[in-house]
Amino acid sequence: MKAQKVRDLDENELRHQLGEMDEQLFRLQFQMSMGQMDGLKKVRALKKDRARVHTILREKAPGEKK
Repeated sequence: MKAQKVRDLDENELRHQLGEMDEQLFRLQFQMSMGQMDGLKKVRALKKDRARVHTILREKAPGEKK
């Protein structure tokens, strides 16, 4: 997910996306623990996207000094 696409979403949509990412990350980590290692690239990409969403939520927080 590109940063500009994430910035275009409002705060509620970002929080919804974050919830979906958390659930998907849980499922992928569970699959990896069961021995299905084909999800490693997906987990890495998902973690990066999740961090990107957290960063943009922090940027949009009111009272944030820049």
